[in-house]
Amino acid sequence: QVQLVESGGGLVQAGASLRLSCAASGRTFSSYAMGWFRQAPGKRREFVTTISWSAGNTYYADSVKGRFTISRDNAKNMLYLQMVSLKPEDTAVYYCKGSDGLFEYWGQGTQVTVSS
Repeated sequence: QVQLVESGGGLVQAGASLRLSCAASGRTFSSYAMGWFRQAPGKRREFVTTISWSAGNTYYADSVKGRFTISRDNAKNMLYLQMVSLKPEDTAVYYCKGSDGLFEYWGQGTQVTVSS
């Protein structure tokens, strides 16, 4: 089992950058596929990006491709999301998710607000 805690959200202006972090507990973090999702007010939670356990494969939603970068440090049990050129439409609660193929684990989320 993995417990996930996100951090790094905040209020920024359009065009700014932020880096989100997700700290994972548990010895099996390195075997989990990890990802970031987000949920804006009044909208469904949506996929942002995912990374394989070895970091060899990454996938991005079209809306963030070229602006967001997912990475992981298995030695530190950490997942990251580097966000640049932020837009007001990126405003949402960002959630970290881990999956071992059978179960899914979610963090509590961190708020990102981008003002125009």
